[in-house]
Amino acid sequence: MKSINDFIESEGSQFPGKTYVEELLKPVFNDQRDYLFDVMFDIHRAHVIMLSEQKIIPITEARKMLAGINKIAKTDYQSLTYQPEYEDLFFMMEAKIGEEIGPELAGKIHIGRSRNDMGVAMYRLVLREHLVTTIENAYRLSEVLLFQADQHLETYMTGYTHTQPAQPTTLGHYLLAIYDVLQRDIKRLESAYQTVNQSPLGAAALTTTGFPISRERTCELLGFDQVIENSYDSIASADYLLETSTALITLMVNTGRWIQDFLQHVTREFGSFLVADPYVQVSSIMPQKRNPVSIEHSRSIASSAYGEALAAINMIHNTPFGDIVDTEDDLQPHLYRAFNNANRVLKLMYAVITTLRVNKDHLKKMTERSCITITELADTLAREYNISFRKSHKIASYLSTQTIQAKKELKDWEIQDINHMINHFVDATLTSKQWKKIISPEYFVRIRNIQGGPNPQEVKRMILQREEQLAHSKWNAQQIKAKLNKNKEHLVTYQL
Repeated sequence: MKSINDFIESEGSQFPGKTYVEELLKPVFNDQRDYLFDVMFDIHRAHVIMLSEQKIIPITEARKMLAGINKIAKTDYQSLTYQPEYEDLFFMMEAKIGEEIGPELAGKIHIGRSRNDMGVAMYRLVLREHLVTTIENAYRLSEVLLFQADQHLETYMTGYTHTQPAQPTTLGHYLLAIYDVLQRDIKRLESAYQTVNQSPLGAAALTTTGFPISRERTCELLGFDQVIENSYDSIASADYLLETSTALITLMVNTGRWIQDFLQHVTREFGSFLVADPYVQVSSIMPQKRNPVSIEHSRSIASSAYGEALAAINMIHNTPFGDIVDTEDDLQPHLYRAFNNANRVLKLMYAVITTLRVNKDHLKKMTERSCITITELADTLAREYNISFRKSHKIASYLSTQTIQAKKELKDWEIQDINHMINHFVDATLTSKQWKKIISPEYFVRIRNIQGGPNPQEVKRMILQREEQLAHSKWNAQQIKAKLNKNKEHLVTYQL
């Protein structure tokens, strides 16, 4: 019992107990300091400006408040440490402002608002910055994917289904598929931005306030797109967190899939891609190795980003429909880390793809193996000899089986041997010219000129269309970033 009594005594007799301080208040303080410091002062500024314009406080007081806010905002926040006399960073900064302008004026800054609406606003402001940065890096990766796709319109390669060699395609066609998925990922991020960039300010604790505040004005000053009208919704909703998390999760899952492909392509056995020297590492014991560490780390970091975003979703699950600011104190850092890791992946893979060397000859040779043009035999028999596709498919299947059993490739057969096998099923004879087309990866790709197919001209058409769309989308994203930067500068320099 002595040890228990000692513990109780060491914890103290009033809130907060020692363990509560060490395991909750200090970590939360550090997270607030590292992530929320700047946006907290932006909210202070916007609220004071609004209070003055609404004649809730005299302009002379508002000027003193802004001067004090701006001075304390220049504090080296990294030097701040938890102090037991303050519950958290917010109360510490309120006290610091009070030291500058007096506690009475500092206390008036809090007129018509609550920690609830202020907390949600801070989280939304930080998340929108992360979203803007991630969208920017995703567009940067998009550019290099389009560039490389254009360089490899006629770089023939094997396409895979069920992880097995399936049909010839081109590297340009493959990279364009990755690009298109990434554009949908970006749209999900942009949709999350629209949901995030809405103002809860003015909801106060839950039901607004009796003061004649202007919710629209604080919304405008902070660069939000609109007010979340229902005050209960402003405080209780968490779908902005869910939408952000799911957008990140989808981005990282999609990215991780093609990163896994890249790791296969850079193996010595595949030898399709060569990662540039700045992004490979030599083994400490095996000097012949070129370890693709940039891609390996990207794969694991993508998984980490996924896990952090999923943790945020799990923390929201079964949370009551009400104020969750305390939950968000613990939740938000998971999302910030998820964004950080997602951006690391986007930047690393941009560097890898920009400098990637492609072994075109080896890729081409791989398309001449594993009978991957045999579909064209079935198509030719159906198209030119009026044989049903099912029967043509059966013939092609038989021929591929014989090729494998004979340990040959399609190009190793003589035309008379091919016709002999076909004649087991139908009375049809191929010419040497027809057979050369059937076993040609180039012909296979060229004839597939249907919309979205790998035909080089069709891929080029898609690239040109996407380049135009990308330029427009990037311009819109740049306008949003410029607007936020201008808004921030205006708020900091605002003169009453």
